[in-house]
Amino acid sequence: MVRLVKLNNVWILGYGGYVPIYRIKASTIGRFWGKDETEVPIEEKSVPNVDEDVITMSIEAARYAITRAKIDPTRIGAVNIGSESHPYAVKPSGTLVAEALGIGRRFLSADLEFACKAGTEAVQMIAGLVGSNMIEYGLAIGADTAQGRPSDALEYTAAAGAAALLIGRNRDGAIAEIEASASYVSDTPDFWRREYERYPRHGSRFTGDPAYFHHTIMAMRAILEEGYRWDDFDYFVFHQPNYKFPLAVAKAMKIPLEKVEPGMVTNLIGNTYAACSLLGLVKVLDLARPGQKILITSYGSGAGSDSIVMSVKEGIEERRHLAPPLTAFINRTAYLDYGSYMKHRNKIHF
Repeated sequence: MVRLVKLNNVWILGYGGYVPIYRIKASTIGRFWGKDETEVPIEEKSVPNVDEDVITMSIEAARYAITRAKIDPTRIGAVNIGSESHPYAVKPSGTLVAEALGIGRRFLSADLEFACKAGTEAVQMIAGLVGSNMIEYGLAIGADTAQGRPSDALEYTAAAGAAALLIGRNRDGAIAEIEASASYVSDTPDFWRREYERYPRHGSRFTGDPAYFHHTIMAMRAILEEGYRWDDFDYFVFHQPNYKFPLAVAKAMKIPLEKVEPGMVTNLIGNTYAACSLLGLVKVLDLARPGQKILITSYGSGAGSDSIVMSVKEGIEERRHLAPPLTAFINRTAYLDYGSYMKHRNKIHF
C-alpha cells in the first residue's frame, strides 16, 4: 500500500530555474549517426558550458529562489541537492553551494542520488524538516548535467539544468503550500551505472511499462485514494524522459492534455534528470494563479516515483516577477555542432 503523508504549515516561499544557453538539435545528433529526423525523440536539448556543472547551476537556481523568498540566506537551515551527476565522487555539492550563497556554517546538508527523482526527494526531505520544526527554511534543489553514451538513445535527450525551491514555515508572502506527498518504489533495474563506468546503461524493455508507467501511476493513485480528485488539479507535472511518456500517462489516467502541456519542457531543453520535473514545476509556477492546485509526479530509475500536492497562494503574483521566468532561459540559445558538443561534454579525450 502506498501511504500518503499530509503536511501542515509547509510553504514554498521562493523558486528558481536555470538552463544553460547552449543547445544541440536532436536532428544534428541523429544525422551524425545516420538517423532520420523522424526517429529522434525530441527537438533539441541543453548542453552545459565547459565551466558549468551541478554546483554552478544549483547556485544560479537557488539565488533566484532566495531572491523571490526575500529572506536572509543565513536563516536557511538545510541545503539538499538531488543529482546523478555530482561533480565529486567523494565531496558534497551542498557545502559549496551554501558557501557561494552566504548561508553560513550552521545548517544541514545532504547530496541525494535516487536517479531522476532525487530532486523531489530533496523537496520531501526539506518539507519534513520544516514541518517538524527542525529548521525554519530549507533549500531543495534538483540539478544534473546528464550523460548519454555516443550513439545511444539517451544521447538525444540527456541534458542540463537546475531548479530550486525555498521552503519554510512562515506563510507570509508564500507562493504555494505543500499539502501532501506519496511515494512508490521497487527494485526495477531499468537504468544504472556501476562504479568506474562513464555512461549509464538502460534495460530497454524495462523502461516503459514496469518502470516509468507503473511507478508514476501507482504514486498518483495514492493521491486519489486519499480523497483528491483529478478535477481538483489545474496542472499536472511529470518527469519527462522524452516527450511521449508523460502524455501516455495522462491518456491512461484520463487527464486533459491542456493540464499537462504547460509543464512540458523536455522537447525544448531535453531530459534534465533530477531537475526535469522540478523545472516543469517552475514553468507552471510562472503561469499559475492563486487558488489553483498542482500535482507534480517524478520518476527515478531503479525505481520510484514521488507525487506531491501543492496549492498556489497569493504571494505568487508579486514574487514571480522578482527573478527571470524559466522561458527567459529556454528562449536564449546558442547552437553547437556535434564536434563542439562532444568537446563541451568532455567526450573527446586527448
